Amino acid sequence: MRTLLTVLVASALVTSCTSKSDKAATDSSAAPAKETARPIATPSNFSQPEAVRYDPDQDLYFVSNFGPGDMMAKDNNAWIAKMTPDGAVDSVKFIAGGRGGVTLHSPRGMTITGDTLWVVDVDAVRGFNRRTGAPVATASFSAFKTGFLNDIAAGPDGLYITDTMTNTIYRIARGKVTVAVSDKALAGPNGITWDAAYSRFIVVPYSTDSSIKAWALGTKTVSDLGKGSSTKYDGVEILSSGGVLVSSQGDSSLHLFTNGTERPIIKTGGAPADIAVDTKRNRAAVPFVDRNAVEIWQLP
Repeated sequence: MRTLLTVLVASALVTSCTSKSDKAATDSSAAPAKETARPIATPSNFSQPEAVRYDPDQDLYFVSNFGPGDMMAKDNNAWIAKMTPDGAVDSVKFIAGGRGGVTLHSPRGMTITGDTLWVVDVDAVRGFNRRTGAPVATASFSAFKTGFLNDIAAGPDGLYITDTMTNTIYRIARGKVTVAVSDKALAGPNGITWDAAYSRFIVVPYSTDSSIKAWALGTKTVSDLGKGSSTKYDGVEILSSGGVLVSSQGDSSLHLFTNGTERPIIKTGGAPADIAVDTKRNRAAVPFVDRNAVEIWQLP
């Protein structure tokens, strides 16, 4: 997100700097993303949309919106929209801060377990019923000195949350928040996803580091999974083919890591944030904080 860049430039992050193959590396001969391609749809009924999550059961997208104002403010004026696969926003404020007992300051990454939509907020992870929008759970991070809680993924033993500015991944299990791993090698962890085929997480850095990362459960170290051709990565998703789709604000593109190569495959219309993949149609939904819009792309 472009607004997040402003925050991170002022931090020590700048100075410190999902795949089937551990051999993923840059393919220097890869063709540039095609700038002539156009998205299927570009809905714009949003306010600083930061992340999208596809719900295959209901066949819809959830879109988290910072809402107006500062993304770090605890102002309870944010919301989550519902969008159809074709880009129609059928519920602008499906879940809204200050309504129906909901607290929601600045929602970021999202994941789904069972009937719960888990949402990362400024100071907590909040759970909502994905069918009704009703609040069902809150995990507070008040006991920790956080920087920028960002993305979330469900692992086999809990929920895992990135903190971009402190090089930390937190774990939530049985309602308790703990530090899972803290390592400078995370290089500003932004997007995170679970790679079930290899029992590990794939994490992408929002920094000058061009390598995507792998972190195995039960370990305290992070390794480079593959070197890319850009930087400032945000969202990450594993495709059914085993390739890893990553959004990059460094070159405004979506990159594909697969079979030992990496290449940009889609040139987006701005600084792409936390993406979602429509597994039924092989599409990607790409939010843009500064454009108040989401682009829907057909993946090659």
